[in-house]
Amino acid sequence: MAQHTHKFVEEYDGLVGFGLDRATDEATLVYYLQKFADDAHARTLVKRMTDEELEEAFNLLNRLMRAHLSEPEYHRLFLKDDHP
Repeated sequence: MAQHTHKFVEEYDGLVGFGLDRATDEATLVYYLQKFADDAHARTLVKRMTDEELEEAFNLLNRLMRAHLSEPEYHRLFLKDDHP
């Protein structure tokens, strides 16, 4: 059974835009991230990115996770394992 979900992008029917208010900004970012992570889109995009762009994206995502997730959250939410 699949461990990853991308239901928000399939079910969200609100405004997709940035700068109106915090709730819309959060919903828009989740929407964009799920669209961005679509297998076909991600494979196409990473093939066209430079080495520097790949490193920049990787570093940004890791920096955000280190800043905002505890170790247990990182394991549960990102790695999908039961690490204490």
